[in-house]
Amino acid sequence: MSKIKYDLDIMKYISLFESLTGANIKDCIVNDVIFFIVHENEMGKAIGKQGANIKRVENALKKKIRLAEFSSDVSQFIQNLIYPLKAKEIKEEEDGIISIYVDDRKTKGLIIGRDRHNINSVVDIVKRHFKVEEIKVV
Repeated sequence: MSKIKYDLDIMKYISLFESLTGANIKDCIVNDVIFFIVHENEMGKAIGKQGANIKRVENALKKKIRLAEFSSDVSQFIQNLIYPLKAKEIKEEEDGIISIYVDDRKTKGLIIGRDRHNINSVVDIVKRHFKVEEIKVV
């Protein structure tokens, strides 16, 4: 778990998102898409009626955005990050290792992603909020 630092651009994204949606943001990660982590029980407010708030923010920023709801339970938080994919079980092992158990190879491949891109971004986001060493997909 590292200390999170924001630059001016990220602070502008957070401010714009909060003013357009009324939802409180816990974290923001900017890559090829802008990934917002909203506080618990704020997801409905962030999405808006039929996704109106998301569309409004995407049009204002001219970028794709993704949302996930924060949870103080690391297993639930990981499930929120990989949504709409479903894990059969997410278990905390010893020494900060978390295992994601899935039913089929297709889901496993989608969670991992090409060149481990998806799972690496999940690991980076989880490490910002929890003491986690590694996440395995089994």
